[in-house]
Amino acid sequence: MSDDVSIHYEVKGQGSPVLLLAGLAGVGASWGPQIDLFAGTHQVIVPDHRGTGASAHTARAMSIAQHARDMARVIEAVGCGPVHVVGSSTGGAIAQLLAIDHREQLRSATIVSSIARADAFYRRQFDMRRRMLADSGLRASAEANALFLFDPMFMREHPEQVQAWVDTVSAGIFEPEIGFARIDMIVGHDAFDDLPSITTPTLVLVGARDFCAPPYFSAELAERIPGAEFVILEGGHLIFLEKPALLHGTIEDFIARHEQ
Repeated sequence: MSDDVSIHYEVKGQGSPVLLLAGLAGVGASWGPQIDLFAGTHQVIVPDHRGTGASAHTARAMSIAQHARDMARVIEAVGCGPVHVVGSSTGGAIAQLLAIDHREQLRSATIVSSIARADAFYRRQFDMRRRMLADSGLRASAEANALFLFDPMFMREHPEQVQAWVDTVSAGIFEPEIGFARIDMIVGHDAFDDLPSITTPTLVLVGARDFCAPPYFSAELAERIPGAEFVILEGGHLIFLEKPALLHGTIEDFIARHEQ
């Protein structure tokens, strides 16, 4: 429970703890192959954000700061802290606030494909995505979002995997109040001024062809977080699905240097 809202999480594997924070969809299972890859050497905690998956479906207190508090309480509930947190996109925004407001619970932070604050491009993109959901429904929105989320080269070489992703997303249930609150939440995220206070060892990672959160956002994060490492890999916004071994290996190398 967090703020009287039930937060579902699953734990898999043994070893030093890794908390995987999903993107805008909020469902832990969306990490796909990364869960088993990390579980090979770590105790992996995979939560569903409030409003998503098996957690309580509510739009109440839908903010990045509240999600960080939720995840801090998940760490306490599992009793495994401090943890290595790995957050992608919206999960990366949550990881930022964990490092700012709950640093005692972290060993390291990996921020993948994320932003410090929205700009005109980001706001325009999510305004379009909101209107697609409202006017055309979940499938049309998923088809359009694939163009932002996948590397064009990956789509060219693996169209069947992209279509499978679209079909899976389209089979979900769209709850407008929650969905729109989550869009407002990430567009309203702004940790820019507080990033220099982060003392947690941090890796900032992004795909070179990320068209949802272009690499300049990650460069900005790395510049403002003291001592942050910055890595650009070949891939798109969903690089954890496109290049699972490459992404996992890069993060594992970083984690191994910050086990104590």
